[in-house]
Amino acid sequence: MTDQTAADATRIIKKYPNRRLYDTQTSSYITLSDVKQLVLENEIFKVVDAKSGEELTRSILLQIILEEESGGVPMFSSEMLAQIIRFYGHAMQGMMGAYLEKNLQAFKEIQDRVTEQSKGLYGTQFGPEAWTQFMNMQAPMLQTMMNNYVEQSKNMFVQMQDQMQDQTRAMFSGFPFKPKE
Repeated sequence: MTDQTAADATRIIKKYPNRRLYDTQTSSYITLSDVKQLVLENEIFKVVDAKSGEELTRSILLQIILEEESGGVPMFSSEMLAQIIRFYGHAMQGMMGAYLEKNLQAFKEIQDRVTEQSKGLYGTQFGPEAWTQFMNMQAPMLQTMMNNYVEQSKNMFVQMQDQMQDQTRAMFSGFPFKPKE
């Protein structure tokens, strides 16, 4: 698919000053719930300001997350949100975003693989209720597995950091800097 073909396939949603969202593909006004459904259906879309053309997709997605977090069972604890906020303006901010994105993608791939395997075993895909029941039974094992994964990631990051420090020391060893004591 070329860049132009991808751009042509992108669904455009215009946001008007009255906060209403207009889906140019269906020629109708839609709600945040409708945008959420587009996300769930893996639709490619872009939200733009109707007047200025400024892209507002991230802002709309953050609104959907805020609504999801406000109702029902939140995904993010207060401590996790505080940790994320602490990364803004930090030298590691860019790395944190990439790290979270890669981990979410890996998690989704695992979920897709398990879903595909469940089709093979049971002939049909698990519904949300079956997944909830399965996850409740498997929670301790999955939590242990996730903790091991996080620990491995942390250890790998520490090793990478040590290697970078060693390389930096080697690179600057010819300069007349005094080592910090």
